[in-house]
Amino acid sequence: MQFPFEPFKIKVVEPLKRTSREERDKVIREAGFNLFKVPADSILVDLLTDSGTSAMSDNQWAGIMLGDESYAGSKNFYHFEDAVRRIFGFRHIIPTHQGRTAENLLFSVVLKPGNIVPNNTHFDTTRANVIHKGGHAVDVLNRAGRDPNSVEPFKGNMDVEGLERLINEHGPENIPLVMLTITNNSAGGQPVSMQNVRETRAVCRKYGIPLFFDACRYAENCFFIKEREPELARKTVLELAQELFSYGDGCTMSAKKDGLVNIGGFLAMNSQEWATKATNLLILIEGFPTYGGLAGRDLEAMARGLEEVLNEDYLRFRIGQIRYLGEELDRAGVPIIKPTGGHAVYLNAREFLPHIPPSQFPGQALAVALYREAGIRSVEIGSLMFAEKDPQTGEVRYPDLELVRLAVPRRVYTSMHMNYVAESIISVFEKRDEIRGFRIVEETEYLRHFTAVLEEV
Repeated sequence: MQFPFEPFKIKVVEPLKRTSREERDKVIREAGFNLFKVPADSILVDLLTDSGTSAMSDNQWAGIMLGDESYAGSKNFYHFEDAVRRIFGFRHIIPTHQGRTAENLLFSVVLKPGNIVPNNTHFDTTRANVIHKGGHAVDVLNRAGRDPNSVEPFKGNMDVEGLERLINEHGPENIPLVMLTITNNSAGGQPVSMQNVRETRAVCRKYGIPLFFDACRYAENCFFIKEREPELARKTVLELAQELFSYGDGCTMSAKKDGLVNIGGFLAMNSQEWATKATNLLILIEGFPTYGGLAGRDLEAMARGLEEVLNEDYLRFRIGQIRYLGEELDRAGVPIIKPTGGHAVYLNAREFLPHIPPSQFPGQALAVALYREAGIRSVEIGSLMFAEKDPQTGEVRYPDLELVRLAVPRRVYTSMHMNYVAESIISVFEKRDEIRGFRIVEETEYLRHFTAVLEEV
């Protein structure tokens, strides 16, 4: 069987609205060529993000009806706490309404201006939260992860030797923690191996630096470990997750990914001191520690989703669906990041549109072209999202990879949707010489890709 069998039935359907190319051209111009500003009812297939876009199960919806909306001590919080502790193992669990709030709490507590935060690759909100607190977000990605055509199995790995050089260069006293993002979103959704986690942990222990995970796609990462590290193949995904997190001191998580919910997240850690400070801040900005900005029903849905996502039939389908889309594109010669990751296929915009320089945002140009052509919304992960200006020289530093991410929502789209996406991208690829770049008209200081206004060159 070429395409994996969906391990679920569809109970509720949502109609999709078709638009003409002329209508889409008008919409994208009015949105300043920014796909974040396009109304959702003007999208046919929405691959902007896999965050908060999952279809919840009947079990989760049933749990929502058991929501206990007590201000303090909701029974749903204790179910959620038990689920997190069973999987992740950390002592202190602080609910938040999504992952970036967990990041904000963490860096507000641990970061001092001028501190360094190493990561295999920071994603946009993690990087922005570090910078906002006066820190420096440094990516320490392994060599294979910077090569879009490499087919090594764990391209998301930390460069362990590079991490140690960074620590020696800046001093461990200036590095409050090291982060590992699993799977490595900005590097093509690539997994991190268990061996790399152990090696990263060894370096952190050597210098007395805590290790934290960005755990939002932990189950997908652990399924890749099961597939690709033969000595661990007999372990369950739950057992692999428990081992992986045993090497860390804490994690942030957006449960809107591998929690299979539309809202929710948490910060978890072993340090009593840090947890107390984070909880005090939580009360100020989010709410009481047993609800953290969430309704009780959302805590219950999250508790159930964190356990459901460990089902190996589901994960086999989930990762197989991404692999299928990637194989269809690769067969047609469309340049993608290989091997495909756990939650998305990444188009290599630099090779797709070699005539557009990084200063004219080839990733954004490709994303706009795909929407105009087929009503498919994707997201640029390249120069618009990550280019930085050197504060001393004013020189613009462009990222190593210029990508367009096709993030597939969980349990939402079928094989026919994936075929439509593949055919549409192949059609754009055949007309790629007609695509033009962009320039920025308006931008913000942080996370400019969310709100920027652009115009065609």
